Amino acid sequence: MPHWDLEPTTLLVVLDLVGIFVFAISGALVAVRKELDLFAVLVLAGTTGLGGGFLRDVLIGATPPAALADWRYLLAPVGAGLVTFYFHPTLGRLERRVTVFDAFGLAVFCVAGAVKALEYGLGPLPAALLGMVTGIGGGMVRDVLAGRVPVVFRGELYATPALAGAGVAVVGLELGAPLLPVAVAGAAVCLVWRLLALWRNWQAPKPTGPASV
Repeated sequence: MPHWDLEPTTLLVVLDLVGIFVFAISGALVAVRKELDLFAVLVLAGTTGLGGGFLRDVLIGATPPAALADWRYLLAPVGAGLVTFYFHPTLGRLERRVTVFDAFGLAVFCVAGAVKALEYGLGPLPAALLGMVTGIGGGMVRDVLAGRVPVVFRGELYATPALAGAGVAVVGLELGAPLLPVAVAGAAVCLVWRLLALWRNWQAPKPTGPASV
């Protein structure tokens, strides 16, 4: 078992709450732009912020999920949803920055998911995959509920940076490196890759030619 010289539970909670708040804002903005009511804004904020972590906890048997066992996990998306509902004109003007915040959320969640998976005894590869699922899960649920094709399926480089960041964290911890620098390194890999993809408009490969029927 890798040596962690920083209490993992504390770091996991911090990473989770930061990621939840950031992702919840992106979910709430989708609801606002579809001219949905306050309840829908809070629902999309909650599913976006909590969906990935909820799925992670269920898959690794961490029940009840943290989102249901700790009031802070419910307060974060509610706060983000209310802020977005009342101040969405300002947030809308800062859409580019919100996209950057979403990239930060992805980086935080992919590492948090991978670390928690290792903590619960999963192997390196399953832990990295679960880190990716933690990062992209909430956004997929958001887009399905909003009637959109999920971002991760539209050619944007989203899941790949999350998998890479989770992989860096897993490899570092398996080699016995301290938790904090490993978490920072994994998050940085995901964040830089995602921001470069946004800046340079990098796209995942798509089929060429006419679709077969």
